[in-house]
Amino acid sequence: MDPVTREAGRLCADVGIELECGEQRWDVVLAAPERRNAQTPATWRALAAVGQAVRHAAPRVVVLSARGPSFSAGLDRRMFTGQLPGEPGLPQLAGMADDALDAEIASYQEAFTWWHDADAITIAAVQGHAVGAGFQLALGCDLRVVADDVALAMKETSLGLVPDLAGTWPLVEAVGYARALEICVSGRSVGADEAVASGLAVASVAADGLASAVDDLVASLLAVPAAAAAATKRLLAGAARRTPAEQRVAERLAQRGRLRDLARLAGAPSA
Repeated sequence: MDPVTREAGRLCADVGIELECGEQRWDVVLAAPERRNAQTPATWRALAAVGQAVRHAAPRVVVLSARGPSFSAGLDRRMFTGQLPGEPGLPQLAGMADDALDAEIASYQEAFTWWHDADAITIAAVQGHAVGAGFQLALGCDLRVVADDVALAMKETSLGLVPDLAGTWPLVEAVGYARALEICVSGRSVGADEAVASGLAVASVAADGLASAVDDLVASLLAVPAAAAAATKRLLAGAARRTPAEQRVAERLAQRGRLRDLARLAGAPSA
């Protein structure tokens, strides 16, 4: 195991995350069911380190899942009172200077953004409650498969806050502005049927079939050439930020790269 992955594994073990690294598939498992997989800044530092390791080792697929009845209850409640040892709580964050506070929150966001930015296709397998930071972590992934008992909820606004862990962009991308606003401000739970119908999830399955459903999805993703899958992810991920004309240019550039690679593999001359 390379040093980057070894360090990520050490940080994960310290906070109750299991990291399983295969040749093509990695599994990141939130494994603290006794505290409903609640998250702390240490959790986010570990997940950010996993992101660095993923970029270094370049697995093709990364699956995020959780042990226990809940995917993640969100922020560890001790953060609200400033009683989490070694970490700034909300009272301490509120007292920071603007630049320092911005940098602190940006460091938290690193745990949530790499799932979408990496070439690996990332999948969240979500069961039970995924609240606040838990919901935003699932939103960071490219694809979500949910159990039929799932309850996705943004509770930040109910607490006088806003969702700030990089979840607002993928939420609006999935369901549109109006529905995203209603979900966030009301704080209500989104169940499995609505998650699939709205585009938040690609499939809903019985809770005891979640792991096997994700395995089947991973198998289908690994059945195609790795470079083509990565190029397609990049092409689609940027589509919403391009005009139709710009997207057609991006398609041509991506296809040019693929044709050149296929020609090289076949030993054919290229321009």
